[in-house]
Amino acid sequence: MSKTVAIVVFAGVQSLDVSGPMDVFAEANRFLAPQDHYRLEVIGVEPGAMPCSNGLALQAHRHFSEALDAYDLLLVAGGPQLPGLDFGPAFDAWLRDACARAQRFGSICNGAFMLARAGLLEGRTVTTHWEDAAALAALCPQAQVDADRLYVQDGELYTSAGVTAGIDLSLYLLAKDHGSEIALRVAKRLVVFTQRSGGQSQFSPFLAPHAEPTSAVAMVQRHVLAHLNAGLTNAELARAANMSARNFSRVFAREAKVTPAEFVERARVDAARVMLESTAAPLKTVAYECGFRDAQHMRSVFNRRLGVTPQQFRLNFAPVV
Repeated sequence: MSKTVAIVVFAGVQSLDVSGPMDVFAEANRFLAPQDHYRLEVIGVEPGAMPCSNGLALQAHRHFSEALDAYDLLLVAGGPQLPGLDFGPAFDAWLRDACARAQRFGSICNGAFMLARAGLLEGRTVTTHWEDAAALAALCPQAQVDADRLYVQDGELYTSAGVTAGIDLSLYLLAKDHGSEIALRVAKRLVVFTQRSGGQSQFSPFLAPHAEPTSAVAMVQRHVLAHLNAGLTNAELARAANMSARNFSRVFAREAKVTPAEFVERARVDAARVMLESTAAPLKTVAYECGFRDAQHMRSVFNRRLGVTPQQFRLNFAPVV
């Protein structure tokens, strides 16, 4: 049975948030009987051509005020400026009604902010791009924002993480509709994974600058990054900051928002990720250079933090040569 997939776009939308899911369902039509084909529709928040964040322009099939169908799947796309955009009460009312009519609805990347402003995320478990998770939680405190999931299903609501996770979500929905074999064939056509291991922490840098650049804590952070394969005990870091160990731990946690030990481990994981992505160094060499006791210790930390082993991470992210 044919299904209609509609995606809501706006001026400044991220083009891959639109084309990624659409290509999944369009490619699926190559393998489906005609009566099972997906019908794809683009709905515009504004009339006429809308520029994407990368300069491309999209022409929607219809303005939202004309989109009164009951869609099988209604998705709202995201964009770099979306967390700060408000499309007004008329659009919010339409979105609430359209989602109520749809069999399934959801968001790609930070399109979740559209759903939140329309009151559609209250009491729900959702995800969004890791950089926007805190802002979404502040906008909609009644929602449970899981920042380390590629996509989340909560009943008929489906939300996905940053950009390419929209493809992951679409493959998941395709598999629910037509089975894993069709999803696998589409994934092979698009040269993507049907199900990626781990969560968003594989794709987001751990090392966010919390401390003031001139502070003693920032100086210690730089010391850590320059001496990853050293011991880096709390006492050593306190000496680098010219503080007592007790005072250093308290000040560091207040300014950096993590404990010294947590920062050191995150820094080592981040450095190992870079080596795994950009070099062919043996795992034991990566472990040594980044300060892990051995390759097994690195494997244990990767599994705990990223949900994948170092070898799986390298297979997923190292460039093909």
